[in-house]
Amino acid sequence: MDRSIPFTDNFSDLSNDEGFQFEFRCERCGNGYRSTFQPDSRAKRQRFARGIGSVLSGTKAWDFANAAENLLNRSSNSKEKDRALDAAVRQISPEFKQCRGCGQWVCEDVCWNQEVGQCANCSPIGSEQLAQQQAMAREAQFRDKLQSVDLTSGYALATTTPSRCPSCDAQVDGGKFCPECGTSLAATTVCVSCSAQNPAGARFCSECGTPTSV
Repeated sequence: MDRSIPFTDNFSDLSNDEGFQFEFRCERCGNGYRSTFQPDSRAKRQRFARGIGSVLSGTKAWDFANAAENLLNRSSNSKEKDRALDAAVRQISPEFKQCRGCGQWVCEDVCWNQEVGQCANCSPIGSEQLAQQQAMAREAQFRDKLQSVDLTSGYALATTTPSRCPSCDAQVDGGKFCPECGTSLAATTVCVSCSAQNPAGARFCSECGTPTSV
């Protein structure tokens, strides 16, 4: 081409044997925007040349095959590709803005601060900053207020509670009784003499004085 093509440092070439297509990426969030696929009229001529080559033999077949390959030269200096890229740039570039602060090409929908005229990295968007700070403040306030809320009612804090019911082996999550069979979850020792319930670790029965180890 006889002129330069701007906005071409952030794209991927998706062209194939049938035509040209390019994907341009936001340099902040990475979102991609694909240009419309542009069929290449030379592809038909290439297939025609290959078809002729397949019915010939010898040197002529090689000449036709070689011509077919050269017909679709997709190298970076191809005039056809340059024209296709120029058209893709004209189609997609309105979706992007170039930040004068950092020079990056960013998508207008997500990463552009219209009020300041810079990308959201150089000039963060006020509403987004506020939402982020509000979320952090809510988290801190939840943590502070929960310190004064009693979340332990229903738990026998002074008594060791098993994670499974000693009677039915059901999974339990605190509390005084098993939610499946109603068995007390408090760790106790039964007196061998009078069958009284004693706290775990007690050396003597609190009802009859019998040693619990007997």
